[in-house]
Amino acid sequence: MDRADERPRRGLTAAPTPSGTAPAGRTGGRPEAPGAPAEPAGTGPHPAGRASQQAPEQARGHAPEQTPLEAAIAAGAFEPYLRRCNFPPPPAAVTCAVSGGADSTALLVLAGAAGLAATAVYVDHGLRPTSGDDAEVVAAAAAALGARFRCEPVTVSPGPNLEARARSARYGVLPADALLGHTADDRAETVLLNLLRGAGPAGVAAMPHEQRRPLLGLRRADTLEVCRLAGLVPVLDESNLDPAIRRNRVRHELIPLLEEIFERDVTPLLCRHADLAGETVEALDAAVAGLDPRDCAALAAAPRALARWALRRWITEGRRITEGRRITEGRRITEGRWITEARGATLPGEQHPPDLAAVDRALAVALGEARAADVGGGWRVRRSARRLHLEATASTPAVCQTDPP
Repeated sequence: MDRADERPRRGLTAAPTPSGTAPAGRTGGRPEAPGAPAEPAGTGPHPAGRASQQAPEQARGHAPEQTPLEAAIAAGAFEPYLRRCNFPPPPAAVTCAVSGGADSTALLVLAGAAGLAATAVYVDHGLRPTSGDDAEVVAAAAAALGARFRCEPVTVSPGPNLEARARSARYGVLPADALLGHTADDRAETVLLNLLRGAGPAGVAAMPHEQRRPLLGLRRADTLEVCRLAGLVPVLDESNLDPAIRRNRVRHELIPLLEEIFERDVTPLLCRHADLAGETVEALDAAVAGLDPRDCAALAAAPRALARWALRRWITEGRRITEGRRITEGRRITEGRWITEARGATLPGEQHPPDLAAVDRALAVALGEARAADVGGGWRVRRSARRLHLEATASTPAVCQTDPP
């Protein structure tokens, strides 16, 4: 996720495109010439392949001057960073979500240096008047890096929590396997945000290491240095300075305060805590693998912690598997060894795991203390013939209610 200490927008200093190469193809928000395909800027998946193209100077026997990017690749300057990344093996084709900031621009640079055929996707949320300028910056960077480019305009739905709504709109147009530029600093911030809103092990195990987030082994300073080595100056998203956004206050106020108090870099500690929480989540998942979360008798006999965990998984997966689809009455969906019966239409928007209070309400239904209960997100759990059923409600109630048995 891109940072607040990037340089002002429109400050791109991309290496000039060698003679004979074409600019990156573009689709989306700003149309390209009619019929022009979105082709890579070079002949290979990254600029190393472009360096071998013969320029007029070479034809006359003079070696052309290397661009900063070509010089960095030739010197192996990106290798120390790539060793801490988790990219797929070359020559895989990947989509990189690129906003023009340091983290996402470094993602695109390193994907090319890793030998991948990258496509940069800029998502224009239409929230800032300068978003078109940022799209131009990303397009120019993609051209300099030999990557494809396209712009995806989206409409952010109205409502509270602009950051979450923009994220939901963004992920709606990105491929499910799109690479994201999150770093260790983003992960540490997310651990604190989740911890202080009352999350359990799954929330604390924020941003697990996976191929979709190949930069989790890097820090903010690393991505800035990668951009510098590539001859690219990232843009600044002014929203990263807005104190009304809680993450920004964690980034600029809370983490510096923690480092001042404890006299050490707290980001590695928070990331290690996330790793340990992730191991706990794996152990809990294994412990409830044989526990049917719809069986009221089985839930009553299980330790309360495991019964809660099984219900949390069931509700989370039941909502997620039906998200964005209309489920007809009585349709059954298999989730591994579990069967979920979901009824009604799924409500739009992000689906988050239920909180502890919602899980306890569902457990009360399983124990016969209530007949049905709202579990948040427009969903409800009810009991029938000693079995639990998950169903969508017509609307999300303003106050969570539990029907008496």
